[in-house]
Amino acid sequence: MRQTSYTLDLTSLDGALTSFRTALEITSSSAFQTLEEGWQETLIAGVVQNFEFTFELAWKMLKRQLELDLPNASELDTMSYRDLIRTGYEKGLIDDPEKWFDYRLLRNITSHGYDRRKALQVYEGAAELFASASFLFEKLKARNDANF
Repeated sequence: MRQTSYTLDLTSLDGALTSFRTALEITSSSAFQTLEEGWQETLIAGVVQNFEFTFELAWKMLKRQLELDLPNASELDTMSYRDLIRTGYEKGLIDDPEKWFDYRLLRNITSHGYDRRKALQVYEGAAELFASASFLFEKLKARNDANF
C-alpha cells in the first residue's frame, strides 16, 4: 500500500446515502401503503433513482480508494468491474462481491428507459444496495480517519 495522507471526499456518497435512506424509509412506512397508486409509483421511482446514483458513486469511490491502496494504481485502468469489486473485497472494503455484481445488473436495466416491472425489480434490491453501500462508506470513512 502506498503511504499517503490523501483522503477521499466522501461528502457526495454521504449525501447520496442520506437521500437513499430517506426514500427507503418513506416507501416502507405504513403511510406509503395508503397512498394512491400514482403517488406510490412516483416514490418508488425516487428510490430507483437513489439506487442509480448511490451505486455509481459507491463503486467510483471504491475505485478511488483502490488507486490510493494499490502499489501500481494504473493497473486499475485495465481492470474489469468484476476484478475491481473482487479487489475491493480482498481489501475489506466490500462485504459481498456477488451482491455488487447483481447491483450492476440491476443498474444496467434501469439505464435503458423506464419499465414499471423493471423499476419494481430494482426497488426490491434497493435496501440491499443501501446496506452494502453503507458498509463501503464506513470502511472508506475509517480509512480516511486513519490517514488524517
